[in-house]
Amino acid sequence: MKMLSRHSLSITCAAVAMLFSGALHAADAGSNAPTSAQTSAAAKATFKEWTEVLTIPNDSIVAADIQRNTAWFEQAFQRRGFRTQQLANNGKPMLFAELPGNQPGRTTVLFYAHLDGQAVNPAEWQQASPWQPTLKQKNAAGQWETLPLEQLYTAAPNPEWRVFGRAAADDKAPIMMLLAAFDALKASGATPTTNVKVILDSEEEKGSPSLSKVIAANQALLKSDLLIVLDGPMHASNLPTLVFGNRGVAQATLKVFGPRQDSHSGHYGNYAANPAQTMARLLASMKDDDGRVTVAGYYDAVKLDDESRRVMRAVPDDEVALRKRLGIAQADKVGQNYQEAMQYPSLNVRGMQAADVGPKARTIVPGVAIAELDLRTVPETDPQVLLGLLKTHIEKQGFHLIKGEPTDDDRARYPKLASLDASQGSSSSLAVRTELSSPIGNWLRRSFTKTYGKEPVQIRMMGGTVPTGAMVGPLKIPFVIVPLVNADNNQHSANENMRVGNYIDGVRSLTGILTEPFVAK
Repeated sequence: MKMLSRHSLSITCAAVAMLFSGALHAADAGSNAPTSAQTSAAAKATFKEWTEVLTIPNDSIVAADIQRNTAWFEQAFQRRGFRTQQLANNGKPMLFAELPGNQPGRTTVLFYAHLDGQAVNPAEWQQASPWQPTLKQKNAAGQWETLPLEQLYTAAPNPEWRVFGRAAADDKAPIMMLLAAFDALKASGATPTTNVKVILDSEEEKGSPSLSKVIAANQALLKSDLLIVLDGPMHASNLPTLVFGNRGVAQATLKVFGPRQDSHSGHYGNYAANPAQTMARLLASMKDDDGRVTVAGYYDAVKLDDESRRVMRAVPDDEVALRKRLGIAQADKVGQNYQEAMQYPSLNVRGMQAADVGPKARTIVPGVAIAELDLRTVPETDPQVLLGLLKTHIEKQGFHLIKGEPTDDDRARYPKLASLDASQGSSSSLAVRTELSSPIGNWLRRSFTKTYGKEPVQIRMMGGTVPTGAMVGPLKIPFVIVPLVNADNNQHSANENMRVGNYIDGVRSLTGILTEPFVAK
């Protein structure tokens, strides 16, 4: 492993190969891998379990709900013969499961998923309750219409049907797919080609604030060689997808100070500088008309080679459709395409405030303007370095940066006063990436190619943040994200849904992984 900084890391092929010198060889593969029919049957046989667990609310902040979900999944793993252990976490336990028969010297794979979900506003859902899983299909007019849930349990469910409910996709479906994959192996008499461990996070939707602590307390239990993250949506094409990295995130609050208090615009307009306009000029100085960050050195650490660019060009993005969906005429020119844009750190204004608007607007020169910023980081860009570059840029625009509120002396001495309160985030918000040519990448590509007859879509770095950093650093293992749910699943929003065909294909993907021998090359 090559540690780029304590905030970001990148897994190199050579280091991984050394780490896995005792890896499992093809001769150790389990026999009688499940047929497609056995895999589909196993997937369908778990539909009732899936809809049952969807009735249990799982908001991250409600400890009692998390306890119910953890207990439910613990029993589900135990029914498959797993040894389980609830990992203490301030009343919101995480779940560890391990398949018996693990062999010393064999490659051990740790599967990560999360059992918690986003909060809901039931009034926004087009069904009786977000906790009442509802089967729907599109009618001729393209609208979703409800079907009796019992139809899901028939022998031949329509792959285009969808199950609507909170956590239907994010992230209970992938957990159920993994359980179904083990059912398929049992039906065929197959055994996994690797040792298997599982950890289910209970606070992912809140940024996994305790994941690092839980891992530190259970380091020996979780010791593994590889990490597979079962989270996130597949590529918009709905083709099998592998994701090799995720951006991190840091946040900052920028304040620009004006008069001591909100002041009458008739009396003081043209005399007291308006901090909202000063803020606007400052923010405008941070990006050019093409959307590129103009803060000196912001992109300098990112170097893309020809092979990385080839992989990114091969991703079947429909950028015309993407711009249409976003409602924009053109994209920023940070990268040559969407995938390349995700390889660079971003500087985003996520909120602004100076005074009231609409009917509450007043004729004033506001006393302060506030901008909330988020910086999406990549493994090459330490968040502390980026925040330092941003601070230097602000000072070069003539601002004097202070801590807290300005004193009378500050106001008398400095015509441009501002503050920058920055947060680097936790280890769960770090940027991490595994090299595409790493052994884990080669292994998963072989598995997907064997399962589907062609190579998967390969995403070098996805734009969002998942808590891989909290695991990859302490456990010192490479990871790949294996997303299995449809991209249009409305995760985190009202009417979250899971396409039935994706559920069945997800079980197929996981049985392929579990029966593909890992070879460290």
